[in-house]
Amino acid sequence: MVNAPGSAAPSPVCSAKGCRAAAVWVLAWNNPKLHTPERRKTWLACAEHREHLSQFLGVRGFLKDVVALAEWESRQAAGSGEPREPGTG
Repeated sequence: MVNAPGSAAPSPVCSAKGCRAAAVWVLAWNNPKLHTPERRKTWLACAEHREHLSQFLGVRGFLKDVVALAEWESRQAAGSGEPREPGTG
């Protein structure tokens, strides 16, 4: 979807299936069989789905970090965070 000029960017939403709630957490993960150790993919989670999504990734050994979305965005702005935008992994 393309935003109209002057409109705000869409708010990040939870990655849980069927959930359209606002995301407040970033779950950074990677699959060691597919990704280099430093690569991080991301899922976004609302408060309700953070634990469920963390467990899903954790039992597979994929979960690397859980960070508040605001902190993740601050890291991105400072250039010291992971190289991917939240929700693109």
